[in-house]
Amino acid sequence: MTCTRCRRFEAAPGGELCRACEAEEAHPDVNRGPGGLPRAPQFVAGAPAAPTAWLQSPVGLGRAVAILLGMVAVTDLVAVWADVAMLDVLGRMVDGEYGAAVERDADRADRFYAMTGVVQAVAFLATVIVFLIWFHRVRVNAEVFEPFGHRKKRGWAIGGWLVPIVNLWFPRRIALDSWDASSPWGRPRSHALINAWWTLWLIGGAASQGSSSAYRRAETVEEIQSAVKQVLFADAFEIPTAVLAILFVLKLTRMQDDKARSGPRAPEPVAL
Repeated sequence: MTCTRCRRFEAAPGGELCRACEAEEAHPDVNRGPGGLPRAPQFVAGAPAAPTAWLQSPVGLGRAVAILLGMVAVTDLVAVWADVAMLDVLGRMVDGEYGAAVERDADRADRFYAMTGVVQAVAFLATVIVFLIWFHRVRVNAEVFEPFGHRKKRGWAIGGWLVPIVNLWFPRRIALDSWDASSPWGRPRSHALINAWWTLWLIGGAASQGSSSAYRRAETVEEIQSAVKQVLFADAFEIPTAVLAILFVLKLTRMQDDKARSGPRAPEPVAL
């Protein structure tokens, strides 16, 4: 059952309100945002003021990103099939086999190869757009949970992916800070999943750029064959990268949803 007040998170067991809304009723003096969700402080002494942050459910966006990443993995799998078909024809040509049959197979393989490239590009672009929206949302949510534990401002949640050089480490840093802020109170979670995903992302990105460059430069049949082998490696490598990205998105989304529904942190016991 959805909370009857904020209509964003699931209601607590046996009640009509989520944990955050229940906490607001118990502590009406706490600064709240839209729908009764807690705000992050607007001003910190000695630091510039930032726009107010409030919780927004990442569940719908997280599921959409996971589905799109699954589509990316499927298109990569089809691309691997196209790469193998192209290599089969190129191998026959390198071995000196020519004729109408080879020419027909080459045309068919070339069309299949080009089609899968277009499908890959469309799936990737759609995924990037939705992923960036989700990534920015979880970054803002993380600031509500922990206003002071972030080394990069919110804008870098999107800009960090687009600016050359810094996109090699800014997104990972933002992901780590958001992950830590979204972990259960007093129980930090391991960074192993983020580190594994980011390592594969960097390797896959380098492999993709290298293979694309080699394919553009290729002129002879042997050079094209070598370039397609590199493309095959890059396409295959993107599949486990997409799987780890799905796990990261679903895990962080679940962590934030659970933390939002758990209510504010319990006060520390006072030593007597």
